[in-house]
Amino acid sequence: MLKILTVCTGNVCRSPIAEQLLAEHLKGLPVQIESAGTRARDGMGMTAEATKFAIALGVPEGLAAAHQARYLTGHRLASADLALAMARDHRREIVELNPAFLRKTFTVREIHRLVSTVGDGALEAAADSAREQTHGSRLAGILAYVASLRGTVPPPNTLEVDDVIDPFGRSLRTYEMSVSQIDEALPSVERLVRLATLRGGSLI
Repeated sequence: MLKILTVCTGNVCRSPIAEQLLAEHLKGLPVQIESAGTRARDGMGMTAEATKFAIALGVPEGLAAAHQARYLTGHRLASADLALAMARDHRREIVELNPAFLRKTFTVREIHRLVSTVGDGALEAAADSAREQTHGSRLAGILAYVASLRGTVPPPNTLEVDDVIDPFGRSLRTYEMSVSQIDEALPSVERLVRLATLRGGSLI
């Protein structure tokens, strides 16, 4: 079972939306998705605006309503195969918490930007090169390859391109923009997970 951890600040807007949408994308695959916040107050629910947008994108109402914020700890992070930060500050905090996560921590928009430059063949080759052909090892091989692209893919014009805008306490238009940025990037994450867990359309 793969584990993906989505991370933002308060764990009441961006990271739970990413968690819930990704869970919908990856239904039927051996993946567990959780979320946490670098400054979360345990037990807080999603904001009303985040809940509304999540449901509009197909998240079951009960799932969105049941969310409770969780503070990011080293223990929660340690068991993750992939940490998806919502912004570069969160990515930095994750790596500071556990330096071993350098090659398996990306902002969700960064991983989308990098993965969009390569075909499935290169990603499958990275998965197939893993010494052990477990889901976790295959995903680790893919992520190591994607991390190596940081030095070869031209950087974005502005660093903010890799961040999901923080909508907390802001307008509905800002929420809409934030959710759109997440929703646009998640298919790339789904692509990596499917390549790590499926071969010829069947579970490995």
